[in-house]
Amino acid sequence: MASATGSSSTAAAPLTRRAIAASRRRASRRRLVGVTAVAAVAIVAGTGFAFVNRAPSAEAVAAAHAQSVQQNEEAIADSLAEAQAKTTIDIASQVVTSTKDKVDASALETSVASLADYENLDSDTLAARVAETATTAQTVQAAASEADRQAAAAAAAAQAAAEAQAAAEAQAAAEAAAAAAAAAQAAANTPAAAKAAAQQLASSKYGWGSDQYGCLVNLWQKESGWNYQAYNPSGATGIPQALPGSKMATAGSDWATNATTQVTWGLDYIKRAYGTPCSAWGHSQSVNWY
Repeated sequence: MASATGSSSTAAAPLTRRAIAASRRRASRRRLVGVTAVAAVAIVAGTGFAFVNRAPSAEAVAAAHAQSVQQNEEAIADSLAEAQAKTTIDIASQVVTSTKDKVDASALETSVASLADYENLDSDTLAARVAETATTAQTVQAAASEADRQAAAAAAAAQAAAEAQAAAEAQAAAEAAAAAAAAAQAAANTPAAAKAAAQQLASSKYGWGSDQYGCLVNLWQKESGWNYQAYNPSGATGIPQALPGSKMATAGSDWATNATTQVTWGLDYIKRAYGTPCSAWGHSQSVNWY
């Protein structure tokens, strides 16, 4: 029994060591598998993280898009604001130039100057200055338009006054000329002037001397008293007592008011009817008419 037991104990010991060695080998393999699994998990996890970086989540994409849209909108708004500022500067500068010497544009010039650094102004400041400049430009332009209107009205009034003055002066000159002409005509219609005109025409046109002129003076003194307004009940008219008086129209349309026209016609009539004033005077003395 003891031998069997001892033999059994001696036999069990090697089995136990083998078992222990096998157990150790299995444990070692399990650790390797574990390490390998952990490494694999780490690699997979690493790969997973890399994938997340390459393909963000929907929330991240939406946030990035919103930020991009906002940035684009802000960039567009800034560009529009700067373009508006530049346009406002250009228009306001034109207003300053066009209203020079018409109205005070110093306030507008100050507003334009405030926009000189528009690229560096924040949006609120820029918007306020643009609005102020635009309003000031409108005010200056309206003032210039009113100044133009007033200037045009003043010019029209001055023109009307000048034309009225010119018309008055022309009328006064015409009236003065008419008065002078009337005075001259009145002077020419006196018996003395009519005789002087007759003497001059008798000599220059017909070659009659003082003897013929003497007969003429006597003839027309008897007929009309050398009065250009003389009128006979029979219709004989004027200095030469033309019958009717309208015959003298052949010498001029002013026959009724101009002694010289009447004298001109009378001398021509004497020449045609009697040849000379003395012949006409002799006939008048003989029959009391000529």
